[in-house]
Parts: sequence; C-alpha cells; structure tokens
Amino acid sequence: MCLGIPGRVVRMLEGYGGQLALVDVEGMERKVNVGMLEDTVLDPGDWVVIHMGFAVERVDADGAAQAMAGLEMMGRPREPRIDGGASP
Repeated sequence: MCLGIPGRVVRMLEGYGGQLALVDVEGMERKVNVGMLEDTVLDPGDWVVIHMGFAVERVDADGAAQAMAGLEMMGRPREPRIDGGASP
C-alpha cells in the first residue's frame, strides 16, 4: 500500500471519460481522478487510496482503516525522551 488518504466512492461523475469520481474523505466530498485504476469498475461504497488527487489503489474497508491509522500515527507529536532530549 502506498502513502495516501482513504476515501469512499459516492458516485462516478458524468463525462470526464469516466475518470472522475466524487469521493467522501472524512466527511468532505472531493473530485478524484480514477483514471490510474485501469480496468477497475468503481461502485458507490468502494474504498480507494488517494494521492495528489488521483486514486492509486482500490482497497477494502480494512485497507482503508489501516491507511487512516498510519496517517493518524504520523500526525502524532513525538513523545519526549526520558533524558529530556527530543525523540529521534
């Protein structure tokens, strides 16, 4: 799995050569280019991993949860070291 943000497909958008979907990302709907997912049919409720506005991978709900957990872990402040120095 690559580093990206998981989102759930709301619907495919008309036009755009079938390459644009409306995707729910943490409660915000975004237009996402799905053209990199060749030969993949996306339906409402499907999960994708998004990087730079492009869906780069189709995942299941567990994969989406893992991607979000990784992002949350990276956003945590570092724990202070016992000796008072900064964490590596």
